[in-house]
Amino acid sequence: MTRYILRRFLQGIPLLFIISIVLFVLMMNMGDPIATMGGRTLLRPEDRLRLTRQLGLDKPIYIQYIYWLVGNDWTKVDMDGDGIAESAGTRHGILRGDFGTSLVKRGVPVLQVIGERLPNTLLLMIASEIVVVVGALLVGIYSALRQYSTFDHFITAILFIGYSMPIFFVGLLSMYIFSVLFKRWGLPYLPTVGMFDPTVGETFGQVAMHMILPVLTMSFVSFASYSRYIRSTMLEVMSQDYIRTAKSKGLPRLTVLLIHALKNASLPIVTIVGLDLPFLLGGAVVTERIFAWPGTGRLFLDHVARSDLPVVMGILMLIALAVVIFQIITDIVYAWLDPRIRFEA
Repeated sequence: MTRYILRRFLQGIPLLFIISIVLFVLMMNMGDPIATMGGRTLLRPEDRLRLTRQLGLDKPIYIQYIYWLVGNDWTKVDMDGDGIAESAGTRHGILRGDFGTSLVKRGVPVLQVIGERLPNTLLLMIASEIVVVVGALLVGIYSALRQYSTFDHFITAILFIGYSMPIFFVGLLSMYIFSVLFKRWGLPYLPTVGMFDPTVGETFGQVAMHMILPVLTMSFVSFASYSRYIRSTMLEVMSQDYIRTAKSKGLPRLTVLLIHALKNASLPIVTIVGLDLPFLLGGAVVTERIFAWPGTGRLFLDHVARSDLPVVMGILMLIALAVVIFQIITDIVYAWLDPRIRFEA
C-alpha cells in the first residue's frame, strides 16, 4: 500500500504541472489586471506601461509562467506612482510555497486572502455534506428495502423533481418561503444573507441560523443524486448470493444490512464523495453569491471579475492538489471496504 501511495503521488506531479499550464494560459487571457488597479480612476498611459513592465506582463506568456512557478527577481512595484514601492505579484513562486500577493488587496499574500475565507466555506460545505450523506443513506436504504411501495414512489418523484431543479432556483425559492412568506405570516423566519447579524455579533446561534438556508439549498440537489445511487446499489447487493447465505445462517437483519450489504454497496458512494470533497475548498459559487456567504466561492467570483491572477490561480491550484490527494484517499477506502481490491501484488 505504501508503494502504491508513493506511486500515485509521483503520478500526480506531472498532472498538476499540466493543469497549472492550462489554467495559467486561460487565466492570463480572461481580463486585464492592470485595468483594475486604479479602482475607479482611469490609469494614465505611462502608469499602465510602468505597471505592465514591473509586473512582468510585457514578457512572453511562458516567461510569465516561469515567474509564477519558480519566482523572479522583482519584489516591489510602485502601484500608485508615488515613489513608494509596494509588494505585488509573485515573489518566490509556488514551488517554494509562495503563491504571491493579491493584485486587488495590495501587499496581502494570496494564502492569507484565501485563508480568511476558507474556514467559512468549510463550515458551510462540511455541514452540507454531512446532511446529504446521512439523509441519503437513510432514505436510500429504506427505499431499497421497501421497493415499489407508496413511500418509494413518493420519494422517487420528489427526488427527481429536486434533481431537475437548478441550484439558484432552489436558493431563491427557499429564501422566498422561509424568509419572505414566514415573515408575512407572522412565523419565525430565517435570515437570508451573511454569516451573522452585525448588531448581534458572530455568535454560535447567529452563524447556525444563517447556515440553515445555504445548507438546505446545497443539500437538496445533492441529496437527490446520492439517495438514488444508494437505492440502486443496495437493490443490486441485496440480490447477491452472499446476502442470501447470511440470511440463511440466521444472522440478525440489521447485521446483514449494515455489515454485509451496506459495506459493499457503499463503494459508488465513496467515489462520489471522494470527487465532491476536494471542491469544498472552492466553495459553492452560486450558493455563496445568492446568500452573500463570505467564502472562497464568492472570493473566486470577486477576484475573477477583477482579473486578480494570483488569487484565482491560488484557489484553482489548491483545488487541483486536493483532487489528487482525495483520489488517493478514495482508493485506500476502497481497499478497506472491499477485501478483494488489492493495489499491490
